[in-house]
Amino acid sequence: MSVLLRRWPAWLALLAAATIAFGARAAPPAHIAAELPQARLAGSGTFRYFGLHIYDATLWVGPNGYRAAASTAEKFALDLRYARAFLGKRIASRSTDEMEKLKLGTLAQRAQWDAKMTAIFPDVVEGTHITGVYLPNEGARFYRDGKLLGEILDPEFGHAFFAIWLDPKTTGGPLREALLADAAPR
Repeated sequence: MSVLLRRWPAWLALLAAATIAFGARAAPPAHIAAELPQARLAGSGTFRYFGLHIYDATLWVGPNGYRAAASTAEKFALDLRYARAFLGKRIASRSTDEMEKLKLGTLAQRAQWDAKMTAIFPDVVEGTHITGVYLPNEGARFYRDGKLLGEILDPEFGHAFFAIWLDPKTTGGPLREALLADAAPR
């Protein structure tokens, strides 16, 4: 057996370590860097629905990491890169459904949030990036491919929207774990 084949596991381990190290130092897109001047990659993962690749998600946090408690919450950005086309109103509707599953907001609040998201969220195609920026005690700001879409200034909405991915009771548990992999303060 050749030396290369015997060392194959070592090469794979080295490649994996280099990939992780590169990912940890990845530079954020310009619009995220503007929102979070000391942004760092906390984690990323893929969301699949019945085996279909829906989007890749990346969580960017500041130096204090991700903090779930409202009193200590910090600004962060969640970027979704879509793997297929969706109507903006369908993205809004699925977001509202997930908030309802988490029992967040009242029926009236969710209806209001759905209307606001429908007005902001564009239709997407494969490769489109939608970035949500959590604004502590304010709400959320949204970008499409780095261009500002709008804001929903309602603190309860901000919490409910990002809970879709980050709440311990989310339906996307493995994705949550991947996003929060390196979200602790540094």
